[in-house]
Amino acid sequence: MTATPSPPLSAARLDRWTPWAFAVTVFVSASLVFVVQPMAAKLVLPMLGGSPSVWNAVMVFFQAALLCGYAYAHLLQRIRSLKLQISVHLAVMAVAALFLPLGVRLAFGEPSSTIPALWLIGTLTVSLGAPFAALSATAPLLQAWFARVRAGSPDGANPYVLYAASNLGSFLALLAYPILIEPGATLTAQRLGWTAGYAVFLILLAALGLLIAKVSPSFNAPVTAAEPTEAGPAIAWKQKARIVLLAAIPSSLMLGVTAHLSTDVASAPFLWVAPLALYLLTFVFAFQAKPAIPYAITSMIAAALLAVSMGLVAFKTGEWTVMLAISLLTFFFVALFCHQTLAAERPQPARLTEFFLLLSVGGVIGGIFNALIAPVIFNTVWEYPLVLILAGLVRPWNWAQLTKRDIYLLVAGVLVCAAPPLAQELVRYMPGVRAAVSDETLIRIGQLVLGGGAVIAFLLRDRGVLFTVLLVVSVLAGQRLARGYDWDLSERSFFGVMRVATIQDPGMGGPVHVLMHGTTLHGAQAVNPANACLPTLYYAANTPIGQAAQRTIADRPGASIAVVGQGSGALAAYKRFETAMTFFEIDPTVDRLSRDRRWFTYINGCADGPIRTVIGDARLTLAKEPEGAYDLLVIDAFTSDAVPTHLLTQEAIAGYLKRVKPDGVVLLHLSNRNLEITRPTIAAADALGVPILHQIYIEAPDQPEMLEASTEAVILSPTEAGLAPYRQDGRWHAVHEDKVRPWTDDYVDLFGSLIRQTFRR
Repeated sequence: MTATPSPPLSAARLDRWTPWAFAVTVFVSASLVFVVQPMAAKLVLPMLGGSPSVWNAVMVFFQAALLCGYAYAHLLQRIRSLKLQISVHLAVMAVAALFLPLGVRLAFGEPSSTIPALWLIGTLTVSLGAPFAALSATAPLLQAWFARVRAGSPDGANPYVLYAASNLGSFLALLAYPILIEPGATLTAQRLGWTAGYAVFLILLAALGLLIAKVSPSFNAPVTAAEPTEAGPAIAWKQKARIVLLAAIPSSLMLGVTAHLSTDVASAPFLWVAPLALYLLTFVFAFQAKPAIPYAITSMIAAALLAVSMGLVAFKTGEWTVMLAISLLTFFFVALFCHQTLAAERPQPARLTEFFLLLSVGGVIGGIFNALIAPVIFNTVWEYPLVLILAGLVRPWNWAQLTKRDIYLLVAGVLVCAAPPLAQELVRYMPGVRAAVSDETLIRIGQLVLGGGAVIAFLLRDRGVLFTVLLVVSVLAGQRLARGYDWDLSERSFFGVMRVATIQDPGMGGPVHVLMHGTTLHGAQAVNPANACLPTLYYAANTPIGQAAQRTIADRPGASIAVVGQGSGALAAYKRFETAMTFFEIDPTVDRLSRDRRWFTYINGCADGPIRTVIGDARLTLAKEPEGAYDLLVIDAFTSDAVPTHLLTQEAIAGYLKRVKPDGVVLLHLSNRNLEITRPTIAAADALGVPILHQIYIEAPDQPEMLEASTEAVILSPTEAGLAPYRQDGRWHAVHEDKVRPWTDDYVDLFGSLIRQTFRR
């Protein structure tokens, strides 16, 4: 027998570095793939208001582009020659580079308010679809190449470890963006930096190709050469469906928990990124060679959190930090359970690209369901609890091990979970109990009882169907318990969930209708005719907005007023017959609800004369208005959790000043519980060289609860003449130059704004 000659010493040394070369290359590619996502969102989200639904639509695009990249990687495996595969991929990466540097290409025109999701996905496709899809194909490709190059070595049998390295790079890049990249670099610098990173990756990929040529005997094999790794059995269709389902659940939950927290708890601006970061982290843990969290522990914790969450998912609560923690922990462990199940059932390395293609199909299905289907078929965020229920069904069913104890537990769990809503209905017919026990107390007692149901469900965690039955009963009971007191009407659009609720305020004469977007009040109106035309909350007569509206109407007969952000239309109560008033509103649902006389009559009842509404992003629609058209322009779009930062940039403020008369004023309402946005606004005014005044109004403690709200605002004018009347009003104060950097279309520091607000409290 002739001995196989040993490779040259240099090749042997290079071979020891091969795993590290693969790991570094896949790490860099994944970092580029995920750092571009918040960057791209920053480019396009402002054009549609920056709501969670916009972020979800952006995620659908990236999932679809990822699917295209994985499909390309799978098809490339049909080429048997490793040399040809590497050459083709290098060529594809080079061609995709022609679409760089990154930028928004408005091939489909301006944003659409009727089909915003499709406009957004189409715009992203033509703007950065090619480089992103080509780059995303790298992770499965490098794993497949690693399996071939390292065939016969222990690490070659498990190329999936590279997937953990890939997701670690993604996770770190995602965290680095809001903390390091966004505060430290302009958007132009970010785009150019990402383009440079893309070029560096091309060099790394070419260097890896040269390394493979040195160490892999199959590199120069003919195209017809046999596959060097064992293909193993084909993936059965039933198993393919299971892979897609296990991938779709975490993908859907990632977007569902974002919408749930933003709508029902108390979302902070970076909350949209947190679920994506946790999602990536579950891949890191699931595909490690030695998992940091054993599968059995994950399964147990996921079951416990599922059982607890289903009873709480319907409730809004003051303990929002608790709800936030429970929601994110539930998402993390349920996603980890699904991904660890996928990792345990992964096929042979030769089926690797097919496995990742199926995984990507599941991701796209989950994303499409949440971003495109759910907002159309549900009037609230139902997709989140529904997919949590589905997560219960993928647990082991174990029908053969079913016992009488399990049946008894099921019956007991159903009775316990059904008890709170049944008791609630009984209490309605017991006036003595209703008078002695508040609605909040009844809800708290109901939550405790549902906690008992969660304990019973946990005991059935290894009986997937029975466990899921209790999840269904628990979530329905919670929804019924909360629904009785939360709202009268709920409507959903691409821009979020709008709700109308009735709050009792004796000081306002009884019931008050309030308009809510998520957890933020966007207006309130008393039902009692004596107070029905009284502007309330931020628009009350004593607030900065009320002061400016009254002064403008009193001092300028025939004044023209524009308002960005319609809400319940409370400012229309100030309108007189000779006054012209225009609202600029991005969400058609808001305009419809504020004109519906069942709920609000400020526009169609209190206003003296017609009110005009312009639908669309205010930055774009205002730009079409004549210069010098308005005496007062109120920018009231920043009280929500999702702040449209593009309306606060130096360029935006310059545009507002052009829309008002030389002695007109622009008032920016800057009250926000999550972000300190006053200082960047003041800095922008300083940079523009225009006069500015500031006021913080504290609501009077002896007023009815729904009459006033504490308000922070600044007022600007193109000239000193515009601010002269306000300088004489002791409630407005001059502000000094601030060292905070002004926000521009090229630079916004949300993280710094969040930190300032945190320490400001």
